[in-house]
Formats: sequence, C-alpha cells, structure tokens
Amino acid sequence: MSKKRRKFSSGFKAKVVLEALKERQTLQELASKYELHSSQIVNWKKEFLENASGVFEVKSSKQKKEDDTEQSYN
Repeated sequence: MSKKRRKFSSGFKAKVVLEALKERQTLQELASKYELHSSQIVNWKKEFLENASGVFEVKSSKQKKEDDTEQSYN
C-alpha cells in the first residue's frame, strides 16, 4: 500500500518555520507535533531564510510600479 504525497500550504510552512526559529521546542518535538520529518522542517527553514530578504524587495518593487502608474496618469 503506497502513501499519498502530502501537500502543505505556504501558511502552514510559515507557521512551522516561525516556531522553529523561536527555538522554544526542539526540531524533534515540532516534527512530532506536526507529523513531519525533522529534515523537512530544516529544509523549509533554510528556504525561508534564503528568501527572507525578498519580502522587502517585492514591497519596494510593488511601490515603484504604483509610482510609475501614478505618473502615467498625471
């Protein structure tokens, strides 16, 4: 009997990663709590930290688009 591949929402991943970053529980405890393998949490955490600076870049890029749009209407 094969297992179905589980898919997790980005919100769920963010929740797990933020809890891991708080370091109030060990990775093993979090893995058990969310029924995940600890290496999955490590991978999500690594990806989150690698892309963290993108949060601010997207915001400034979006702001630039809005500024350009406003100028084209004036």
